[in-house]
Amino acid sequence: MPKYSPTSQAKLDTCHPLIIKVFNHVIIDGPDHSIVCGERPVAEQQELYAQGRTKPGQIVTNVDGVNDLSKHNKSPSEAVDAIPYPTGYDSVPHFKIFGAYVLGVASAMGVPLYWGADWDKDWDMDEHKFIDLPHFELRL
Repeated sequence: MPKYSPTSQAKLDTCHPLIIKVFNHVIIDGPDHSIVCGERPVAEQQELYAQGRTKPGQIVTNVDGVNDLSKHNKSPSEAVDAIPYPTGYDSVPHFKIFGAYVLGVASAMGVPLYWGADWDKDWDMDEHKFIDLPHFELRL
């Protein structure tokens, strides 16, 4: 039976029980993937926020972790970042399949999960200015 690596499992374990429920189903019956982030310390959030602003790199978040908390900054985390395996961050087609599968599982379970590629759940990814393919979050 498929299962998470110890690293992925430790990251998933920092998440809200509803996220854990969805992703435990996905790892067994869905596309293979890795959990890359669950709960995130505020200092790490600030480092990510600086990227593309005061530090080199591409902007990866619009939330600074001080004035505006990320759902990753809550305990337990109300967000999880997951990437399809082994394709990684650069495979948009694999992310679309993976994201649709995760949202389908969440919907079937009655879990209000949103995806960073389609923030308003209308299946139109082209309308969003900020796309965060690995990101899934609860809206409770």
